[in-house]
This record gives sequence, C-alpha cells and structure tokens, in this order.
Amino acid sequence: MSELIPIDAGAVPPSTTLLQMITGYWVSQAIYVAAKLGVADLLAEAPRSFEALAVETKTEAPLLRRVLRALASIGIFTETSPGTFALTPLASLLRTGTPNSMRAPAIMYAEESYRAWGDILRSVRTGETAFEHQFGTTYFGYLGQHPESDRVFNEAMTGLATQLVGAVVDAYDFSQFRTVVDVGGSYGTLLAAILQNNPAARGILFDQPHVVATTKEQFEKAGVAARCTILGGDFFVEIPPNGDAYVLAKILHDWDDERSVAILRQCRRAMPEHGKLLVIELVLPSGEEPFRGKWLDLHMLVMLGGRERTAAEYEVLFQAVGFALVRVIPTPAGQSIVEAVPV
Repeated sequence: MSELIPIDAGAVPPSTTLLQMITGYWVSQAIYVAAKLGVADLLAEAPRSFEALAVETKTEAPLLRRVLRALASIGIFTETSPGTFALTPLASLLRTGTPNSMRAPAIMYAEESYRAWGDILRSVRTGETAFEHQFGTTYFGYLGQHPESDRVFNEAMTGLATQLVGAVVDAYDFSQFRTVVDVGGSYGTLLAAILQNNPAARGILFDQPHVVATTKEQFEKAGVAARCTILGGDFFVEIPPNGDAYVLAKILHDWDDERSVAILRQCRRAMPEHGKLLVIELVLPSGEEPFRGKWLDLHMLVMLGGRERTAAEYEVLFQAVGFALVRVIPTPAGQSIVEAVPV
C-alpha cells in the first residue's frame, strides 16, 4: 500500500489557491443542501447514521452521505464513526430557531440569489439588475409574490440582525432619545434590544404592512410591547413623524443613490430639528484591504441595483436632503453607525 505524504500548506501553489476560490460555490451549495433538508435539526439530540438521516429527509442515502462527507472535511458536521454524523460548532449554526442561527441565510443565498449571481456579467456590462433580468421583477416585488421566499428572507434578516444588535446597542448611547423610529425594521429585533436597554424610551417600528403584521409577539417576549407602536407603510411615501432618532439599519444599501435620497428626504421631513439620523451599514474603507462590504456591494448590484458606500458617499447623500454627517462609529460586528443631524 502506498504511503500518503503530507503536503506542506505553505507550498500550495497559487493555481490551487485560485481553484479553491473558483469552486467556492461547491461549498455554499453543499451547505444549502444540509440547511434545506434540516440535517442539523435532526442531529440536535445525538449522532445519527446517514441511512436514518436519509429516511427523515427523503433523500438517497449514499448520495446524502457524500454531501455530509464533504461538509465534514471542512468542519461542518463530523463523522464520529463510519457512516454516523454529529454536529460541530459550525453545523450547530444550521439549526432552526437557535441564537445566531444561519440556516435561513444559507437557504436564501443559495436559491434565488445564486441564480441571479450567474448573470452578474450582464449587470457589469449594462448596469441592469441581474435579478430583474432573471426573474422579470424586482427582488422585493418577487418576495411580495412568493410568501415562502419572503419568510426565509425576513428570517435571515432577523438572524443577521441578532448578531448586529448587541454591537450597536453597546456602541451607541440611545438613552438620549425619547422616541426611536426604526425605519424598515423588519421583525423589530434591533428596536426591541434598544428599548430593553433604555427603559425610558419608546419605539416605533415601521415597515411594510405584511412584515409588521407578525411582530407584536417579538416585543411581548422582549417585555417592551407597552412602549412600542407598530406601523405599516411605505418609506418612499411617508415616515412616522416626531421621533428623536430615526434608525435606518441595512436599508440604504438596498437602493441606488436616487432612491436612497428619496428615503432620506422622507426622514428629514418627519424629523424635528433636534432629531438625529442613524444609518447602520458596512461603511467601505479606502484601499484594498479585505472587507466583507466589498463583496456585499456586488451582491447589492446583482440583486437590487443598490450599493455599499464610503463615508464620503454617505455625506453626499445627506447633503442632498439637508443632513450633515457628524461622525462614523465602528462596531465589532463590522457595521458602522453613521450619525447625521438636520441642518
């Protein structure tokens, strides 16, 4: 029998490194299979054989084993004995309804998003949104027509917001505000955390009617329902007035400059002169250092025609509607809080 000779990791040729990058979607799509099938949930109590998992997931046992074998090779699941798989810390993040669950993002980014990314070249050549070319409608229009995709999207956004809220609440003093308006706040995860940490404050959650229709339970669980008003509407048309702080968390990156200015203009109209605007986004740094926002910027191009921005680009948007940028506060989560005031 031939002996396997270990390869020095430092000796990996550039072509091999590049090939790993080129085939990166192999990994994301395999994770998608496990997430969609709910494999992590089935392993929550104890390790199980691939045959038992195949029965539960209605898949072909040998083929499911091949997927799990590949995922185990990169730390997602582990094969505790031949044919028996168990959770790892990474695989646990694919469970449903757990803190920091990544199951919904694993599904969301691998379905419609994956198909749209296949048309990114068209976006770069023409400026057209790849998603709209592939699906014949805008992304948010599509979600409005496909309830299951909309549910996955909002669950993914809530899960990602859960990872963000602690960093935001720790980085910024919200105690100065009497009323915080969370514009496009989805299921209210961020607003609930703000109100929990600031007992004297009241909140207004504002998003599309079909989104906020199911958010009351979120505030009841957080113990802040009595201090929160839930309103449905369109932030391009009108935003609830007279808040002390208007929060736009991961909203403006969805839109091009023209539409972003339209949203900001509604915030400016609603806001009293003493109010503050808090934009929470991945603010792009200058230079070529690695930064997740540079890739999310491409995702916004493909899906929505939106973009990530530098602090200087936010300042230009603010000036167009009567705001002045005050400061940019980084958080450990990667996002920054961009604070602006009326002028």
